[in-house]
Amino acid sequence: MTVSEPGRDTTAETLPVDPPDLETVLSAVFGLRASESSAYLGLLRVPDSSAAEVAEELGRDRSNVNRSLRTLRERGFAERRRVLLEEGGHVYRYSPTPLPVLRERMHDALTEWTEGARDCIDEFGADIESTAQTEAEAPEGVYAGRNED
Repeated sequence: MTVSEPGRDTTAETLPVDPPDLETVLSAVFGLRASESSAYLGLLRVPDSSAAEVAEELGRDRSNVNRSLRTLRERGFAERRRVLLEEGGHVYRYSPTPLPVLRERMHDALTEWTEGARDCIDEFGADIESTAQTEAEAPEGVYAGRNED
């Protein structure tokens, strides 16, 4: 935190100049890690694929991609379906949530997050203002319920 001179405009020093990229938004609003964001983008490029296929697309280890895909499913970014194999067994195939649906969810979540941030800003220092106001209204020599003799 930077302490500035009273009356000095520090807006340019405290606010980012460039708008955030998608990875930053996904992290801030949905709590996604970079690996999870990249897994979603990889899934968009190779929809209806297995974890191994997504891992190959991303050049990452399959077990790491599996963890990312699990998080994406939990957060509503992807769906999984079980496919039976002709030779026996099964494989899970993953599909990304359609972009129009996800964009709408992202806009709604960002709006909710922004409202929460605004409430946080509005409440910032309220306890200090309340104490200062109480002390200002108290009779001289009386602070916070004490009589100073």
